[in-house]
Amino acid sequence: MGLFDRLGMDIAIDLGTANTVVYVRGRGIVLREPTIIAIRNETKEIIAMGIEAKRMAGRVPDTIQIIRPLKDGVIANFEVTEKLLEYLITKVGGKRGFYNVVKPRVVVGIPSGITEVEMRAVIEAALHAGAREARLVYEPMAAALGADLPIEQPTGNMIVDVGGGTCEVAVISFGGVVSKNSIRVAGDEMNEAILQYLKRQYNLLISPYAAEEIKMEIGCAFPTEEIRTIEVKGRDLINGLPRTATISSEETRVALNDVLISILDLIKATLEITPPDLAADIIDRGIFIAGGGALLRGIDKYIMEGTGIVVNTAENPVLCVALGAGKIVENLNKFWPFLLQVKYNF
Repeated sequence: MGLFDRLGMDIAIDLGTANTVVYVRGRGIVLREPTIIAIRNETKEIIAMGIEAKRMAGRVPDTIQIIRPLKDGVIANFEVTEKLLEYLITKVGGKRGFYNVVKPRVVVGIPSGITEVEMRAVIEAALHAGAREARLVYEPMAAALGADLPIEQPTGNMIVDVGGGTCEVAVISFGGVVSKNSIRVAGDEMNEAILQYLKRQYNLLISPYAAEEIKMEIGCAFPTEEIRTIEVKGRDLINGLPRTATISSEETRVALNDVLISILDLIKATLEITPPDLAADIIDRGIFIAGGGALLRGIDKYIMEGTGIVVNTAENPVLCVALGAGKIVENLNKFWPFLLQVKYNF
């Protein structure tokens, strides 16, 4: 290991549609922020990023724009993504004396279904943001590592990563992805489904952030004996006045039905293309679920009923991708084969 490698930071980033998690070699997870930024329209001045910007959502005048630079797991606004990454890299390491001399190496988790052009956009954004080298790893591979699955052994491991913008399903064995599928239907679509349900059933308009709060508080994927309720505040679509309504967890299950069917169909489609011996391993070991969507109440039971296979929720489902990418930066020599061979250097 050279002098620069000893001095410089190695950073792993789970650049998610909804949230971004940063892991620094030797320090672990140091930051978790919403993937969101607030900009003044006229001057393009950055007002706030991360959690501070999210608190401003829906509460700012027209002169300020709240932007989520990623959509469906890929970069939708390159300039804003670059600024967000620069903010994150500086926040976790900018005060260290050598940072301005030795730029960090960065490993970024990406959806398995993105194109080569989309991959290059992530690399370029990281380099422009201050990285000296940028590497990519598929999110399902990182999630499996973060969930401590024995992916280096010749045994079938199925990981389902339900994030904000994408749902990733992969079967991994002997250090490689054997079969995989990805759809751009996940947490954001769950929020939208709840929002649309309230419009149809209650003539009530709420924000996507309010819908997300409903999902997190009482969201449900499988029938339960305990019915939870929450009071929702929004604007009446008929008279335009503020109004409240009470929605139950059972109603969220109805609202989320189509999204959950899409996720279940993706899992089944991946099982159908999995070699028989690995499929047998999955029956024995079960399916492992990670990502923020794994926190939806009853989603494990929903998938188990639909597949007939036991479903295990990872210990830290929201952090799995960052923890797995962190394992890679802790031991780049060992896990180098897990990285995608798409590279840019200054």
